[in-house]
Amino acid sequence: MRARLYRIATESFAQRGFEETTLRDIARRAAVSPALLYRYFPSKRAIVLALYDDLSRDFEREALAMPRGKWRDRFLFAVRASLAALAPHRDSLVALIPLLVSRGEEGLFAPATAFSRQRVQAVFAAAVTGATDVPRMADAAALGRVLYLAHLGVLLWWLLDRSPKQRATDRLLAIAARVLAPIAFALRLAPMRLLVRELDAAANDALFAEGPSAA
Repeated sequence: MRARLYRIATESFAQRGFEETTLRDIARRAAVSPALLYRYFPSKRAIVLALYDDLSRDFEREALAMPRGKWRDRFLFAVRASLAALAPHRDSLVALIPLLVSRGEEGLFAPATAFSRQRVQAVFAAAVTGATDVPRMADAAALGRVLYLAHLGVLLWWLLDRSPKQRATDRLLAIAARVLAPIAFALRLAPMRLLVRELDAAANDALFAEGPSAA
């Protein structure tokens, strides 16, 4: 019953939008009483948090197949794994874009969604720390967090991509593959490593207002 209500709720978000969908609408479509729906999902926020939990777990499973190699190749693998995990829910996520970037408790960077964010961020940290060309540890941690944010930028592009079968996203990843090679080389230089640390600090200040290790 929970899985059925969850499916109907996310379909309703995709079709009508998050704000326009009410719990009573979901209960009516599911042909159940509102009281039964409230037992599983007491609020729309609970449904969104369940969606984040499911998607981050799906991504984590997809990322288990990450091969050995350079961090840039592992990063691109992780991004593609993320897209594969999200693809079945793309319509629902498109409808939730305003919510994802909001400052509310359902937003991607809200404390209430930290469980999902940390699970996904850990994959990108591992993409760097487990690479054959891993930078120094302090730089590796900062690079992993910056790559996590870069991945979110790719996801937003993908959600907004109106090209057939989102082929523009494939082009973006092809461009990224070419750009990352010189970036990886430049990370051997102190100024580039400093830039990565500054980007990491600025992102944490803007999005979390806390230290990098807590983000």
